[in-house]
Amino acid sequence: MANTPIVMSKLRQIVKLYYQGQSKLQISTVTGISRNTIKKYLHILTALKTTWEEVTRLSDKDLDDLFCKVPERVVDERLAALHDYLNANEKRLKKRGMTLHRLWEEYFIAHPSGYKTTAFYHNYNLWKRRAQPSMHMNHKAGDKMFVDYTGQKLSIVDTYTGEIKAVEVFVAILGGSQYTYVEAVESQRVEDFISCCENALHFFEGSPNVIVPDNLKSAVVKTNRYEPKLNENFEAFADHYNMVVMPARAYKPKDKSLVEGAVKITYMRIFSSLPDTPCTSLEELNTLIQERLAAHNATSFKGRQYSRKEQFEEMEKAVLQPLPQNRFELRRSLTATAMKNGHVCLSEDKHYYSVPYSYIGKKLKLLYSKSQIEIYYKYELIATHKRIRSPHNYTTDPAHMATQHKVLAEWNPDYFLQQAREISIDVELYIAQVLQKKQHPEQAYKSCQGILSFAKRVGHQRLTKACQRAHSYGLYHYRAIEDILKKGLDIYDLEQEHTVPMPMHENIRGEQYYQ
Repeated sequence: MANTPIVMSKLRQIVKLYYQGQSKLQISTVTGISRNTIKKYLHILTALKTTWEEVTRLSDKDLDDLFCKVPERVVDERLAALHDYLNANEKRLKKRGMTLHRLWEEYFIAHPSGYKTTAFYHNYNLWKRRAQPSMHMNHKAGDKMFVDYTGQKLSIVDTYTGEIKAVEVFVAILGGSQYTYVEAVESQRVEDFISCCENALHFFEGSPNVIVPDNLKSAVVKTNRYEPKLNENFEAFADHYNMVVMPARAYKPKDKSLVEGAVKITYMRIFSSLPDTPCTSLEELNTLIQERLAAHNATSFKGRQYSRKEQFEEMEKAVLQPLPQNRFELRRSLTATAMKNGHVCLSEDKHYYSVPYSYIGKKLKLLYSKSQIEIYYKYELIATHKRIRSPHNYTTDPAHMATQHKVLAEWNPDYFLQQAREISIDVELYIAQVLQKKQHPEQAYKSCQGILSFAKRVGHQRLTKACQRAHSYGLYHYRAIEDILKKGLDIYDLEQEHTVPMPMHENIRGEQYYQ
């Protein structure tokens, strides 16, 4: 029935009921005409912008010509003007606060004879399907960054062994401008994944509000439809850059369709153009990738007069959040017990850090990064130190030491001097020097304990001689005594050693040669 012309009386009745404010369903019920047919004629009526009074003055022939023979020229001119307007203002829809209705309001001010809202929306949707048949996602500028790895890997070759090693390829894309970042990396481990995400943010020179990863283990420890459990380090990274993590839902490809499309384009524009000969390092491979990535971002969109880079520079770069001054540092954790000398040991570096004396004997949690150590007791931060990687040394905050508060612990200088005195006077003098060489006596307690423990293992006499020899060398630490005893140097008489004459040999010139 929609393709069969109706009598003009029915058409007049449809127009009258429409101007009375009746809906299409009500008009269909009253007139007995299908809603599709009514929709067709009301669409023409809206486009003509006529009034009920003008319709009543028209004859049936004029009415038939007006509704059944609409001049194509009028429709085409208005549609062409709308398409020109949409092409010129399409990018504005990606800006925050911009809506399609607001765009129509501005369009109608500029084109008073143009389409009303319903016709505008309808023609906009038709135009959008033709202009952007794929990869279209309505994302606001500065809102989301999508990240993923390509399924296909690249390779590098070790120049020494000739071994070919497969490497991962990371892809990140901004939702608003589709500006893309690509990087080759050793693995999908959390360290490499966070490093790639961070490099992408610095490439974009700002951070979005949301980062959308796939459900890989480096980002999501346990998937859940409502509240997935995130990797602690990745969540801390997102907090550092003031972003929210919103993982793509499992089995919902539309959630990450933008980055999936970016991966396909990466295959076509980067992978396919790389040389057949494998690179010898990640740095060399990434240099080639960046060259091709720059060309990709500078290539205009299909059917558009602007590129990803131009769109990014124009409408997304300015709305990204500024980057923090310092880069994110991955933190690890371990549990350690505060020793009697008021320090805990970071076993990875074998370095000791002080804690307040009141926490001696308690189990503490250490969170450490490349540059800093944070020490917690039951979620309370009790100490912070700069990370030092020198083994068997101490980093001490004077405020942490018991002597600063005039509190005597079980271990103190007198305790170790008394134990050394029971062995011999030479051991006591040596222990006194060990204590004196440290800025804080507490730092030497572990060394003193280790030195005195040799008395039970090798006897008082050997320890005394070892202390005498270490004293002659000016070495006052545990390792000096350990080496002397291990090599048996304590059994040699120091005086005898110094009086041994130089052996004669024809190759030894003697002191007269240098006169």
